[in-house]
Amino acid sequence: MAIPDEHYAHGHHESVLRSHSWRTVDNSASYLASALVPGASVLDVGCGPGTITIDIAARVAPAMVIGVDASAEIVDKATALAAERDVDNVQFVVGNGYELEYDDNSFDVVHAHQVLQHVANPVAMLREFRRVRAASGIVAARDVDYGACFWHPASTGLERWLDLVRSVYRSNDTEPDAGRHLKSWAMDAGFAEVVSTASIWSFNSEADREWWGSMWEARILQSALAVDTIDSGLASQDDLIDISRAWRDWINDADGWFAMPHGEILCRG
Repeated sequence: MAIPDEHYAHGHHESVLRSHSWRTVDNSASYLASALVPGASVLDVGCGPGTITIDIAARVAPAMVIGVDASAEIVDKATALAAERDVDNVQFVVGNGYELEYDDNSFDVVHAHQVLQHVANPVAMLREFRRVRAASGIVAARDVDYGACFWHPASTGLERWLDLVRSVYRSNDTEPDAGRHLKSWAMDAGFAEVVSTASIWSFNSEADREWWGSMWEARILQSALAVDTIDSGLASQDDLIDISRAWRDWINDADGWFAMPHGEILCRG
């Protein structure tokens, strides 16, 4: 197939990697944990800085885990992190989820976290995951559903933030509400059995609000998302400054909390 010309909306600014590097199996892939047994070979597509991948490797050792990402810079960061943590059953490589350089039936588990929301043809990518997964294995994916996010207290600034994030995704021909589509995408990709679940990231303590909110306080001004927002005419720099301030207001409100729902799928057949 022709590979779509795609653009990763968030980029790799420090504020983005701060969020990505927080992720583990426990907080981002618990729905898959029971399949991560010693000896299970795993391919982690769109692995980012590798924290989930390295966590997976610890659980399935001595089996080999491979993390694939489109960014050579991020692959280098993940490789360095694995060396720092002395994890030797993981390898990070540059690759494309539409055309994986592996034979059919190569992996017991193919995993993708927060990937399908960023691609123009998620069904085609799931078909490729199915190709390299062993006949008795699993394809697992988890994606946010931005349209289902909610928070307190009410904030016109955060409403504007959500509208802009979703608009940037749409302008890139990608799906910001991917979580609710995962099951149908998997069925369209040819899986015979799809178990669909949901889970939520929730940030409400003072420490959680500072961590999550300060990440977005910077991200809306400095990441690739900010550049796309301005370049596409969706907002001005002053608009983004106002949104950044709204995140700080939310951080400072003792009643503040934020919930980010995700869809999850485990696919067989």
